[in-house]
Amino acid sequence: MKEYKYHLQLEKIEEAGHVQASVEIGFENHDDIFRIIEFMKESGRFRDEQEATQFAIGLKLFSGVMMKNRGTELFKDFEPAFASFMKKLKGR
Repeated sequence: MKEYKYHLQLEKIEEAGHVQASVEIGFENHDDIFRIIEFMKESGRFRDEQEATQFAIGLKLFSGVMMKNRGTELFKDFEPAFASFMKKLKGR
């Protein structure tokens, strides 16, 4: 399966516009996250495109970590609900 490589930079901006803190991460995912962002924007499920983008990125980051830690104590109770949520999100 193809893995897409990503680089994400998050900055906390002070009121004066200066960067107060930042973090950068690199990660791989089997999905084209940019395609998912566009799908979420077009879905009409969110108030605006920025919310749709936040949702898509957050979901893919979260689900990627969860899948890598599948079956662990932290996620085991949540996995059935997440599977149901994903089916609803994908319209199944």
